[in-house]
Amino acid sequence: MKSKNFVQELNQKSVVELNEELVAAKKELFNLRFQNATNQLDNTSRIKEVRKNIARIQTVISAKAKA
Repeated sequence: MKSKNFVQELNQKSVVELNEELVAAKKELFNLRFQNATNQLDNTSRIKEVRKNIARIQTVISAKAKA
């Protein structure tokens, strides 16, 4: 149910806010990959979670663009 709440939050935001959140998520993903490469990352499942969040944000942005 965590993802449903996340998507509901995204639907309430404007496109500008969504773009800012997308940039932040991509930076986080970069940092997680960097930590993983240097064996500093403990929770590797966080990479998968952030990737899915990026996809959710992009989906909401494209839905708002079509509307």
